[in-house]
This record gives sequence, structure tokens and C-alpha cells, in this order.
Amino acid sequence: MCLTAIKTADEHVLEPTNLRDLNEPLIDHAEGQLFLTEAFNIIVEEVLCKGTDVKQKVCEWKEPEELAELLDLELREGGEGQQKLLQRVRDVAKYSIKTSHPRFFNQQFAGVDYHALAGRFLTETLNTNLFTYEVAPVFVLMEMEVLRGLRQLVGWKEGDGIFCPGGSTSNIYAMNLARYQLFPEVKSQGLYGLPRLAIFSSPEVRMAVQRCMSDCTVERSETL
Repeated sequence: MCLTAIKTADEHVLEPTNLRDLNEPLIDHAEGQLFLTEAFNIIVEEVLCKGTDVKQKVCEWKEPEELAELLDLELREGGEGQQKLLQRVRDVAKYSIKTSHPRFFNQQFAGVDYHALAGRFLTETLNTNLFTYEVAPVFVLMEMEVLRGLRQLVGWKEGDGIFCPGGSTSNIYAMNLARYQLFPEVKSQGLYGLPRLAIFSSPEVRMAVQRCMSDCTVERSETL
């Protein structure tokens, strides 16, 4: 056991109030895993069972003011008990849009892939940051293989890549890369060392291009 005592200026010794063997766990894993099991059962029942049943509602719609009162989302100084947290899991599931419902229609996403969902459970549980092989050896190799496959689709043998959370971010990265490809001095000199830049696009261009122009400091009027 590692003990640490602090001596103040008046020679008064302050002993630690909560001594713990460094080999002991910081949390009660048995209790935590029981809570996780109960929460998971709620998720399966409310989201994956009821949320995919055509006889159930796509949403339990409430106006913002009413929903805020029902959820009681005010920040608190202290935490809440496990039963209260489990009830919050139920409430979040109840009042959220059931995107896996057969009658939920969206141009970007819908439905559930249980195999992909299992992958999400695994990655969230491992809680890994994907930035070095030392921290994430498996995921780094997986990322490299996916990028290799994507390069193969466009006929590239070598190259690099990055995963983006959506089309807007992808376009912003692409525009920055295009600017750097033509004017690599922007990295050291900034925009003051560049000529006036213009972006040419069709009227049907994705709305994210306007965001790209803002980030790359290109005037909106220059988009044709």
C-alpha cells in the first residue's frame, strides 16, 4: 500500500482520509456490469423491439416545452441513483425518433444493421482512440485495409485518407487539399501570400460548398 502524508508550514501532518490499495479497482465492476445489463435490456426492448415494430409509433411527439418538463434535464450538482438512470434510459428511448421503424423515411439513413450495431457496441466498449498503433493496433490495421480498398476503387496504388463524419466535412477537407495542392506556400505564409481564389460550380452544387468557401475565405459571389 502506498501512503502519502503532507506536512504543512506549521509542522502539522495531514494524513490521507481515504486509503486504497493501488491494486484495488476504482469502481465496483460487478455493480456496474449489472447496471449495464439492465440498461442494455431496456435498449433492446424499447429501441430494437418496439422501435422496429410497425404496430408501434415512429415517435412519441411532444412540443419542446412539454418534453423539457417531462425529461427534467436541468443540470445538477450531484449524480443520480442507478434506478433513476435506468428510468432516464427508458425516457430517452421513448421520446426519441425510432429511426429503425419501417415507416421512418429519411434521404440519408434508416433501418438497423445488427452486425454493424454489434461493431458499434465493441468499439464503444473498447473506448479506443485511433491515432497510433501502440494505442489501437487492431483498428489501425483495419483502417489501413479499408483505405487500401477505397484507393483500389479509383485505381490508385498508393495514397492516404481520412474518415469523415459527413459530406460537409469531406468537402471542406477536399477544398483545403485542392488549395494546398496548387499553393503549398499557404501552409507557411497563410492567405496573404496567395492570389485571389475562385470556385466554379453548377447551381446544383451541394450546400456544403458555401461552408467550404467560408473556411477557405472565398467570397460567395465567386461561386458560379
